[in-house]
Amino acid sequence: MNRSDVLISAAELLRLQTSSRAPRLLDVRWTLPKPDGRDDFAAGHIPGAIYVDLDTELADHANTEATAGRHPLPSAGQFQDTVRSWGIDSGTEVVVYDDNSSLGAARAWWLLRWAGLNARVLDGGLAAYEAAGGEVETGASPEVAPSSVSISPGALPVIDADDVSAWDGVLLDARAAERFRGETEPLDPQAGHIPGAKNAPATENVSDGAFLDEAALRRRFAALGALESPVGVYCGSGVTACHNALALATLGAQASLYPASWSGWSADPERPVETGG
Repeated sequence: MNRSDVLISAAELLRLQTSSRAPRLLDVRWTLPKPDGRDDFAAGHIPGAIYVDLDTELADHANTEATAGRHPLPSAGQFQDTVRSWGIDSGTEVVVYDDNSSLGAARAWWLLRWAGLNARVLDGGLAAYEAAGGEVETGASPEVAPSSVSISPGALPVIDADDVSAWDGVLLDARAAERFRGETEPLDPQAGHIPGAKNAPATENVSDGAFLDEAALRRRFAALGALESPVGVYCGSGVTACHNALALATLGAQASLYPASWSGWSADPERPVETGG
């Protein structure tokens, strides 16, 4: 993959919307303080977009095992049913977006790519679309005819806690620096980070909501040693880690996702914890 395989500009999206190959649009309006973005979606979204509920459609909350983390990945069967409900076929081009620097959209992008489907993230999100002259519509998601697509799970690599313990490469933690250092922990059982991990806050992949240019991203990840070794990514619950995976994919680098992330690791008293910078 390269940048154009992973990201789509607002200008290109506007062109595609008037062509014969208009993409399926998924709106992942989600933040930690406000996980349900349905009302924000209803107040204004790209025409034809389907609202995606990250907590129910991009995670399996029926899995209550603490070490699975706060946003366990859905099973292949669950996600296949979800993809079918969006009317996506194997040849459908999918564009995902949000209004929060692509932090939620990256999770949808990762799952769709993991499922062997074609997806890109709208660089700059809803704001970039409107700035490029795109108009929004209001109301609920449109009704779409379900598909019968069969997904091909496993197209992107996943690692578990044992893999992380034995990881022979670079492990990137996408959380804010103060959580990485263990100075504060508002959500998970313990403060700190996985021993040996490096802090790479996902929010630093972007400026004004859009991804940094290729040269800047390359400098960022090269400084972390993430372009020379196998890379594992995690965060608090496996959502914003996907943002680092996406940023690396724009550089042609593949990352392995630890879905349980810090929420799963810190729930296991047998796992070591490190604090500090």
